[in-house]
Amino acid sequence: METHSAHPKAPEPKLGAKPESKDDLKSLPMQELQAKLGSSPDGLTQAEAQKRLTQYGPNEIEEKKTNPFLKFLTYFWGPIPWMIEGAVILSGVVRHWPDFFIILLLLVSNAVVGFWEERQAGNAIAALKAKLAINARVKRDGKWITPAARELVPGDIIRMRLGDIVPADARLLDGDPVEVDQSALTGESLPTERKPGDAVFSGSIIRQGEIGALVYATGASTYFGKTAQLVQEAHTVSHFQKAVLKIGNYLIILAVALVAVIITFAIIRGDPILTTLQFALVLTVAAIPVAMPTVLSVTMAVGARLLARKQAIVSRLVAIEELAGVDVLCADKTGTLTQNKLTLGDPFSVNNLPAEQVILHAALASRAENNDAIDLAVLGGLKNDQALKGYQVVHFQPFDPVHKRTEATVKGADGKEFKVTKGAPQVILELSANAGQVKPAVEKAVHEFAARGFRSLGVARAEGGGAWQLLGVLPLFDPPREDAKATIATARQMGVKVKMVTGDQLAIAQETAKKLDMGTAILDASGLGDVKHQETTPVAESIEQADGFAQVFPEHKFHIVDVLQRRGHIVGMTGDGVNDAPALKKADCGIAVSGATDAARAAAAIVLLTPGLSVIIDAIQESRKTFQRMNSYAIYRIAETLRVLFFMTLAILIFNFYPLTAVMIVMLALLNDGAILSIAYDNVHYKDQPEAWNMRLVLGISTVLGLVGVVSSFGMFYLGERVFRFDRAHIQTLMYLKLSLAGHLTIFLTRTRGPFWSIRPARVLWAAVLGTQIVATLIAVYGVFMTPLGWGWALFVWGYALAWFLVNDRVKLLAYRIFDPVKAKAPSDLFPQVAKRAYELYEQRGRQDGLAVQDWGQAEREIRKVEVHK
Repeated sequence: METHSAHPKAPEPKLGAKPESKDDLKSLPMQELQAKLGSSPDGLTQAEAQKRLTQYGPNEIEEKKTNPFLKFLTYFWGPIPWMIEGAVILSGVVRHWPDFFIILLLLVSNAVVGFWEERQAGNAIAALKAKLAINARVKRDGKWITPAARELVPGDIIRMRLGDIVPADARLLDGDPVEVDQSALTGESLPTERKPGDAVFSGSIIRQGEIGALVYATGASTYFGKTAQLVQEAHTVSHFQKAVLKIGNYLIILAVALVAVIITFAIIRGDPILTTLQFALVLTVAAIPVAMPTVLSVTMAVGARLLARKQAIVSRLVAIEELAGVDVLCADKTGTLTQNKLTLGDPFSVNNLPAEQVILHAALASRAENNDAIDLAVLGGLKNDQALKGYQVVHFQPFDPVHKRTEATVKGADGKEFKVTKGAPQVILELSANAGQVKPAVEKAVHEFAARGFRSLGVARAEGGGAWQLLGVLPLFDPPREDAKATIATARQMGVKVKMVTGDQLAIAQETAKKLDMGTAILDASGLGDVKHQETTPVAESIEQADGFAQVFPEHKFHIVDVLQRRGHIVGMTGDGVNDAPALKKADCGIAVSGATDAARAAAAIVLLTPGLSVIIDAIQESRKTFQRMNSYAIYRIAETLRVLFFMTLAILIFNFYPLTAVMIVMLALLNDGAILSIAYDNVHYKDQPEAWNMRLVLGISTVLGLVGVVSSFGMFYLGERVFRFDRAHIQTLMYLKLSLAGHLTIFLTRTRGPFWSIRPARVLWAAVLGTQIVATLIAVYGVFMTPLGWGWALFVWGYALAWFLVNDRVKLLAYRIFDPVKAKAPSDLFPQVAKRAYELYEQRGRQDGLAVQDWGQAEREIRKVEVHK
């Protein structure tokens, strides 16, 4: 995804313009600039815009694309490829040509698979990023349209408002000054004021106000020529990846240590050093988790694609992993817990003013084109569509989070000017000259509205340059979303505490929380400190225990997240406004909700395209499934490495016998690593608790499975040598097939915590494992690069491996009891069970909000019926 950066090598319609002229466009008088760019107040025509788009190119910074061939060559560079290349060279030196060609094949195969999968993952991310491309409000042919920002050209007239990322370098047109945040471009920490005629640069953010502007530079011609990316780079390393890479390092160190022991004994015995070295290198290659980075990227890309289908766009892949551990979700009330469909109630008016007059004055301080929920609700409250005729809005000041009100200067039908304002009641009261007389009545009305769950909106008027007079208070009701109650209960069942965060009054927050069964321990955030303030332990504990927060300002959100993180929680935060961006960035997983500003989406790790909480629950479920897949892969990989390494090392040290040839080890690694990619698509059950790496459990289970594997391998070795009296060549084939079969069957053990049949494997995993083992069996039966074994003995090995598989499954269950005993659950009320069933019904009925209440009722009846029959 591109955003567009900041200032010009200005595009000039004249050919052969000097580069120095780029600075002229910043300072030229506006009339001259308009003439130079061939623009007018009605903007460009669509035809002219298309022509200029061809001339100047799209308004985006072209990413440096690596040559695919050079990118492919990078897969032959690094510690793991060096080891494989060393084995290839040594095979050539000692003229072991079968080894030479097969190891070379392994090297090329790893490069091809890694290159292809990373390319596929990259394409998936590019497709997801494209969905997040920002749009611009542009005037073309005299009409306002919203094309993608990449289609902007010099000469376009654009309109920007609070929360927008400036899409191209532009000069401001007539209007009130705006506050612009250029911190991403210049490092200035505070927003700066920009007046009409001033330049604003691509990539900066409108923090306050709204204004039109004339585009004078786009794409690579902008001030910085490079943008602060809206969707951040997907390849940063998360805690999760670090843990998995630690496992990889552990295996490499273990392999190198055991190989050093083998080489030392070989030197003492006087074995051929080149052959020993070649074998040692190949053994190291087999032990190293070559497929680990590929499995990681494929698993995450698959998770991202699944979430995209559910309308959650992952802007940073690692967010899927972070989300698996989230145990506290701070959720915006408006639009997330509620429908964001405001309806107007009966107003409270001062001095018996007619209610219609209060609504009319509030409507004059509203703008339909801003598509703001409050403005639309107020305008919708007018009984007469013609009520606003005869009034002319001379000047309009839009809402901003600092002043918390809108203001308009209006000329009436009599030609006299007056001002109207609407906003937070406490703000309007403070403004009004008649506050002393009306304050008790207004506060009583506001409190009564709040107790019924209504938000209040103060309305005031000022004649000419006179003092403000409060006219009344409008009640606005935003009903809870139909699915919110079931979704919050489902989150609780999954070990995620949902905390409401709202700028509304305490009584409204409590009323909404009561309706959603969230708990009513709502903190008034106005009593909290700011980011620089270190909370006392009691206050920090109250933040941790609270069910939600009311009267929240943007700085409070950041502070709440910070306190929760300091107390050891993994925090998810939803937000939609420009002022939510710091908290979204600070949270372990920032989630920009449907309709969020560009700035909020830029800071978030996940962007939702549909309203409500349920898609977040989907995302948490999907992230936990991804974690489970990676966890089972980690246990499998460690167990396999221990099995092969310890068996090979002990066989060489005790019996002075290499039970596998170098070629066999390479084929073992090639077949197993190739098929294991399919684990990214496996069926798994997610846990009802946030996920975290339990290295004691991972290492414990894998070590037990690995050591049991060593015992079973020596059992087969004993049968081959002492019972069946095979020669060494046949024993090697026997051991190759046994290790291949037993190794791949291990994945069916590690993927479940219960018996292996407790979760049905995905068809793709089943097919991949069966396919590779059929190939391994054919290689052993017909003796490709080894002594042929024949079908009879191959079937015997299958039987032996399956028998030990069943034994291993019992051993695994015992190991889990030792390393991670499951505590008996205390009996609880039926609420979580009802909630879970209600959510299932909601999902089954295609997420129809209107049926959620019936779903809840049906779920309650079903669960109670089950309990009665117990």
